[in-house]
Amino acid sequence: MTDATAGLAPAPDLLRIATAGSVDDGKSTLVGRLLYDTKSVLADQIDAVTKASVDRGLDTPDLSLLVDGLRAEREQGITIDVAYRYFATPARSFVLADTPGHVQYTRNTVSGASTAQLVILLVDARNGVVAQTRRHAAVMALLGVPQLVLAVNKIDLVDDAESVFASIKADFAEVTRTLGWSDEQVTSIPVSALHGDNIASRSENTPYYSGPTLIEHLETVPNVTDRHEVGLRFPVQYVIRPRTAEYPDYRGYAGQIAAGRVSVGDEVVVLPSGTHTTITQIDTADGQLSTAHTGRSVTLLLADDVDISRGDLISAVTDAPEPIQQFTATVCWLADKPLRPGARLLLKHGTRTTQAIVGALDTLFDEQNLTLSDAPDVLELNQIGRISVQTAEPIPADDYQVNRESGSFLLIDPQGGNTLAAGLVGDALASLHLKELV
Repeated sequence: MTDATAGLAPAPDLLRIATAGSVDDGKSTLVGRLLYDTKSVLADQIDAVTKASVDRGLDTPDLSLLVDGLRAEREQGITIDVAYRYFATPARSFVLADTPGHVQYTRNTVSGASTAQLVILLVDARNGVVAQTRRHAAVMALLGVPQLVLAVNKIDLVDDAESVFASIKADFAEVTRTLGWSDEQVTSIPVSALHGDNIASRSENTPYYSGPTLIEHLETVPNVTDRHEVGLRFPVQYVIRPRTAEYPDYRGYAGQIAAGRVSVGDEVVVLPSGTHTTITQIDTADGQLSTAHTGRSVTLLLADDVDISRGDLISAVTDAPEPIQQFTATVCWLADKPLRPGARLLLKHGTRTTQAIVGALDTLFDEQNLTLSDAPDVLELNQIGRISVQTAEPIPADDYQVNRESGSFLLIDPQGGNTLAAGLVGDALASLHLKELV
């Protein structure tokens, strides 16, 4: 039986968002406030938070306790790991990645924001734009996040809040314009996450602000999925061969559609081999589809017996990526041990993992001064740079500026299996309006 709606594209009323910001800027409290004001938490959770807050001598519930789940997070009052939260309003549903603020957890912020369509970047009104604000803004720009919200938090704790807000907004605009965002892509809102000012309802304490509340903005902001429409990108995760009496000849290729759409009868190309074939059937756990879209997990059946294994890519013919073995990439180094030219690592692209050698370290990006410098000796923890990469096997990758999913990769420690870097195929730094090389 065919499910007529199961293969449709994701509904436009789902928005993927993430939080970012420096330590103690109030991210967890803001997320807790969003959950509380949208009635996305149970009464017993609120009771438990209220009791814990009273035990700590607080006059109001500490809403950050709703989201800081790890014991270390609760004890230190910080966010360490990425936690995904779900909430909804009558207008839209949301998936929110609550990311850490500490510099040493930047790797988690990169992970949490990598699929976001909007990032809420918090600053403390008392501190304004700080180093971590600029670092996170640079990461969001490289990741291609389409929309930013600058939430100037703790606005109730400063004198002359109107001028403070205007100054922070202007400072941040200078950063974001240099990083390639237009003014229409960045919205600044003065908020108090603790008291709920301008979160769900407009605050009388900010008469100088006439814009939307945070939730109003989240409900109405354009839902931008990707800047470029591309054809099918289907990384093969598993080959299904039951070889049972019921399915003696069944051969299906399972995975999740990373981009585009696929329909029965479509001509496709298998990469990196370049073999052409046709889609004959699209199976799911609960039936068959005639068409499936981005994000859907399916099993594809093909007209021809093609040699396909995990790591191959089934692509649309019209705009299939060219398999590459030598390429330029922009990486954010996420490990304590520095990256040096000649490093032999593993590269994971889609479902394919192959050996790789890092060539030259071409350029270092200074996210604080928004400048580029030539040929660093090494890339240190949290540094961003342009490098050259050579892989043992060809990978069918798009430029990251064309498609996020098929243009991103990870560099992995071959000994321990730890993730060392998040990489973007191509020269993502070229899209930023940076100063001349120094």
